[in-house]
Amino acid sequence: MIDRRAFLSALGSGVAASSLGCSFLKKGRSEKRKKIAVVATEWRNWSHVWHTSERFLVGYPVEGQWYHSPIELASVYMDQFPENDLSRSRSKEFGFPIYPTIAEALRCGGDKLAVDGVLLIGEHGNYPKNEIGQKLYPRYEFFKETVEVFKQDGRSVPVFNDKHLSWKWEWSKEMLDTARSMGFPFLAGSSLPLTWRLPSVEMPYGAEVEEVMCIAEGGIDSYDIHALETIQCMSERRKGGETGVSWLQAMEGESVWKAMEKGSFEKGGWDPQLFHSCLTRSHTLTQFEMVNHRYPKKKHMRQWVKNPIIYRFQHNDGLKVTMLLMNGLVKDFTFAARLKGESKPLSTLFYLSPVPNVVHFAALMSKFEEMVMTGKAPYPPERTLLTSGLVIAGVQSLAQGQKKMETPHLAINYQAPKKSHFLRS
Repeated sequence: MIDRRAFLSALGSGVAASSLGCSFLKKGRSEKRKKIAVVATEWRNWSHVWHTSERFLVGYPVEGQWYHSPIELASVYMDQFPENDLSRSRSKEFGFPIYPTIAEALRCGGDKLAVDGVLLIGEHGNYPKNEIGQKLYPRYEFFKETVEVFKQDGRSVPVFNDKHLSWKWEWSKEMLDTARSMGFPFLAGSSLPLTWRLPSVEMPYGAEVEEVMCIAEGGIDSYDIHALETIQCMSERRKGGETGVSWLQAMEGESVWKAMEKGSFEKGGWDPQLFHSCLTRSHTLTQFEMVNHRYPKKKHMRQWVKNPIIYRFQHNDGLKVTMLLMNGLVKDFTFAARLKGESKPLSTLFYLSPVPNVVHFAALMSKFEEMVMTGKAPYPPERTLLTSGLVIAGVQSLAQGQKKMETPHLAINYQAPKKSHFLRS
């Protein structure tokens, strides 16, 4: 059982420095600026390229001051140019070139790799969907072309991949295996693990965790990765480290409401106290007109949520997990966990600052910057390999009639760092 003093401490002030408050950010510009290449699908207002790459052009706020990165955005490859494209106007404003191929962007128009890091943003754009509803973003293809330059030029640099690795499991695993075999730092995933938490709590390192939950908004193959990374950044800190997932079952519609009545994970549902804790933490819990601060009844949830979706899965060490996408009930991401020996769940809101600032993306880019500057990934990319596999399994489960999927390929073992990386100030 976790020491109660440690548990209460984690509920209070937390255990580590903020993501954007780390020392390397406070040192200012280096004598020679490192350069990065951006390889992306499209650059438009509110796109992920807009949220991420522009931090290296104009800076972002850190602890009451405007911070400018020591990293220079040196070159860009864009796969698509929509009518509302911003890449060309940004190129003119800030002076970076846009190259017609990934290889030319990584070499800055020369004959050798000429950047110190690569930012892969395969999100948004006009791409087809396959028969089970996955959008075929070219993240894997971007990665492969990047790696080919590394091989040809005999040098590699840190790479960041936005969101899940690929829509195909074999490709996702190949991406991480390639980074490991070639020895270059690799980071991937969502901005959710880096954002503020209200209250500012961390999972006590080495805690005995029995069951966890995240309630979120959004759809499959898009926002499910954010909810899964919300869960994983907390649960990976448990006693024994990460052991992987043995099975997953996705449900939607009436099946979700029936699962709610089960009363426990063992009976096919989830812990009602965790569900209650998550909704209690929400800042966007739906209310009737002219009504405020009322906990919704089940009949109201049914009225507001037209198509609820859940992923229920279990880790190899027995940890039980439920992820719920409840559009119409909430518009945020909340987390709750049951720890052994504790009567009250550990719970928090993963706070997302609104457009246009969206500072949690700046927090994510601070981790990419840290990796470029230090040559080390601040947290294991195995986290996102696992969540990528869970996204794929969830979409497949729904496509196969809400079938329970055995997932022996997700026996992914890793140890999370003790240091926390989320925003605190």
